[in-house]
Amino acid sequence: MPDYRKSSAHCHSTLCDGKNTLQEMASAAAAAGLETLGFTGHSHTPCDLEYCMTPSRTGLYKATIAKLRAEYRGKVDILCGLEWDQFSDDNPQLYDYWIGSVHYLRGPRTGKYYEIDWRPQDLKECMDNDFGGDGLAMAEAYFASVAEVAAKKPDILGHVDLIKKLNCTGAYFDENAPRYKAAALAALEAAQKAGCVLEINTGGVYRGFRSDFYPSFFLLEAWQKMGGRVVITADAHTTDALTYGYEEAAKLAKAAGFAEVQVMTVRGFEPCAL
Repeated sequence: MPDYRKSSAHCHSTLCDGKNTLQEMASAAAAAGLETLGFTGHSHTPCDLEYCMTPSRTGLYKATIAKLRAEYRGKVDILCGLEWDQFSDDNPQLYDYWIGSVHYLRGPRTGKYYEIDWRPQDLKECMDNDFGGDGLAMAEAYFASVAEVAAKKPDILGHVDLIKKLNCTGAYFDENAPRYKAAALAALEAAQKAGCVLEINTGGVYRGFRSDFYPSFFLLEAWQKMGGRVVITADAHTTDALTYGYEEAAKLAKAAGFAEVQVMTVRGFEPCAL
């Protein structure tokens, strides 16, 4: 039976917004005794100039992973995945697996693309200029976008409530408000219909933005009641974060009622009992 502690299925490198090279990440995974390392570079997105791979970097990404796969054969199974964004022009079916994520909102009034997980001023501009200062309306639009991505049936639905990343003080919206919870649960229902695996993502905690993982516990409990499946990921951008918070995430999953988590392997998802 595979071990969730030995698989890291959401990882980034210097070819997008990671801090270490593909080679450095692979070397660290081997040294840590991982059995599976899945790279998931940010897919090229025309509206972005910051952290997505360019078309040329995408080609280098695929070629380098092919070399690493051969180099580490028998040590670590290396997969060429993709974190596909709602506005991406890449084809996720050309990869070993893909994570479907929402990192942007397109303003309904201005048509501007806003990164919702990076600079607080961008999130505030989005709320003020395109949602009339109504943070809950902004959150509702975000979760509607998540539902659209889920309907495309990604292998993994990424950080389903990423909109909360910069909201740790409640500055933009109330995460306990009925409107917020209803919108988030509607996105989960779309994911359940599509058969997505939901990630318990520890990355926001590692990088100091939150004290809780994605998704929030009320969503994790609701997902369990829906019969949904989960995979633990670190959204690792550095070598020392490959399996950050896995034990705590497993305890959280168990507390929400899960008896097992999915593990990404070279053969696809396999269950691991908690």
